[in-house]
Amino acid sequence: MIRESLFQKFYFNWWRNIDKTLLFIVLLLFFLGLFFSLVSTSLVASDRLNTNNYLFFFKHLIFISLGIFTVFFLSCLKLEQLYLLSKVLFVLCFISLVLVPIIGIEVKGSKRWLDFYILPRFQPIELLKPFVIVMIASILNSKNASNLYLKYFLSFLLIFPIIVLLISQPDIGQSILIFAAWLALIFASGINLFLFFTFFGVIVSSLLYLVLYVSKFKYILIRFKSFFDPSSGNNYQSEKASEAIINGGFFGKGIGEGVLKNKVPEAHTDYIVSVISEEFGAVMIFVLLVIFLFFIYHIFKKLYLIEDNKIKLIIIGSGIIIFLQFLIHLGVNIRIFPTTGMTLPFLSYGGSSIIGTSILAGILLNLTKKNILK
Repeated sequence: MIRESLFQKFYFNWWRNIDKTLLFIVLLLFFLGLFFSLVSTSLVASDRLNTNNYLFFFKHLIFISLGIFTVFFLSCLKLEQLYLLSKVLFVLCFISLVLVPIIGIEVKGSKRWLDFYILPRFQPIELLKPFVIVMIASILNSKNASNLYLKYFLSFLLIFPIIVLLISQPDIGQSILIFAAWLALIFASGINLFLFFTFFGVIVSSLLYLVLYVSKFKYILIRFKSFFDPSSGNNYQSEKASEAIINGGFFGKGIGEGVLKNKVPEAHTDYIVSVISEEFGAVMIFVLLVIFLFFIYHIFKKLYLIEDNKIKLIIIGSGIIIFLQFLIHLGVNIRIFPTTGMTLPFLSYGGSSIIGTSILAGILLNLTKKNILK
């Protein structure tokens, strides 16, 4: 009875303070991802395994169940516990990222995953991203360093080895995402605009040098050429994705009627928007765009009710990561951007992506609770 009473007290306290609108959006996106996984991967599993089962769907169900548990767990923590756990997990995830070049698994020319056999294969950067945001915000809001420019320098030192490790994999897409989040945070902290654009110019120049003069990154130049000149080849996936969107029209071809999932490898991860558009039409992509826009609007609206600058920066960084990743994924699918291999938050198949997004969602739900707001 005592345990039951404590649980009820804890639960109702959590429910009373949690942002129910944000929680509903997160759960809605997860369940949409589960539904789209069912219709986009069942045939893939049958073709690859020569059996009529739903292997990928059940794996996705397990990942989403773990993701929802992660969201609930992180949203329940006290601020001090959340910050401490973030520091510990940042160190562990960073060590995992360091191990990738040494013992990582190479897939299609990129070494981005770890496989410890006792654990499912995972991509360390997906789990590291949320804690990078917390650590950057902690540095920028640190009381130990009074000089703001020193804080900018220290925060850059934090992300520099991460970006170097990502570039070595190579994973330019995630590198750009981490750097963009860092730029957003230092911009929000009140940096001088001249210094801000200097940082931006230096990094862009460095990336251009790598793409143009380092042989390891020639594949990026090839993707850009095929993006601007489709007749040059090397754009099979993006062409099929574009065809799927066009064939789907406004209302789609119907559930299970799409063919992209059988033509393009990993369509249920990197090209899930095209799969959805082919079967459910452009109207569903518009619905997803509205949901993500409302998501980012809702969390940014909370900034006016929060006095703690550290919390504000974490919310900004977490929101930027999710929304920018959505825009990049959407842009690649409709051929606004070259192919990057970026998953769609909440919806794409893949354990690392789902858990990483769940961590971001759990942090956001924790920091937008009523007992934290003014």
